[in-house]
Amino acid sequence: MLGTIVNALAIIGGSLIGLLFSKGISKNYAEIILSGVGLSVILIGIKSALVSDNLMIVIFSVIIGAILGEWLKIETKLEALGRFLERKVTVKSENNRSFSKGFVTASLVFCVGSMAIIGSLESGLTGNHQTLFAKSILDGVTSIIFASAMGIGVMFSALAVFIYQGIITISATFMKDLLVPETIEQMTSVGGLLILAIGFNMLKITTIRVGNLIPAIFLPLLYAAVSGWFSFSQ
Repeated sequence: MLGTIVNALAIIGGSLIGLLFSKGISKNYAEIILSGVGLSVILIGIKSALVSDNLMIVIFSVIIGAILGEWLKIETKLEALGRFLERKVTVKSENNRSFSKGFVTASLVFCVGSMAIIGSLESGLTGNHQTLFAKSILDGVTSIIFASAMGIGVMFSALAVFIYQGIITISATFMKDLLVPETIEQMTSVGGLLILAIGFNMLKITTIRVGNLIPAIFLPLLYAAVSGWFSFSQ
């Protein structure tokens, strides 16, 4: 869990720095910074989405994952958590920035990427935290920019990162036989599509409920488990 703890602390530290900078940033500058970040997120998403060659598994994972996520109403629950945290800290967002939006957007960006999954698995399986340490640096820098543009809600995404990556780290031992390179590539590609959607949302091109797509990331893992079970039974 060391890597995940460091990652969460990096987000908190970066967000605090971003909040200090935000006091002198006008609304126009905040908007153009956020647009630049949105474009960068789209680039990261495209690069990750093209990792896997098995497009059918990626496509079906996204479709089935969307159905599951919509049924579970994950995005709604994330937003509700954001509003709950906002009430608890009694902080009003400046310049009409939404606490909930900052929390949900940052949580999704920091959680759905391949480094979050692979790093957490490495941490749980081998005790190697290097990937999460590298992710911590990236998330720390990103949180500075996010917090300066979207406010204090970004800082509380550290909680989502801690829970999400912590669960993956703890359960990694049970999944190690399924984590062949092909499955990891498929999970990375699905995550890349979600990151791409986040970028589009940040640019206000779309209003995709990305939180409801989170189950899609883990469906390649389920596919590998089912395929392995059928192969074994035959």
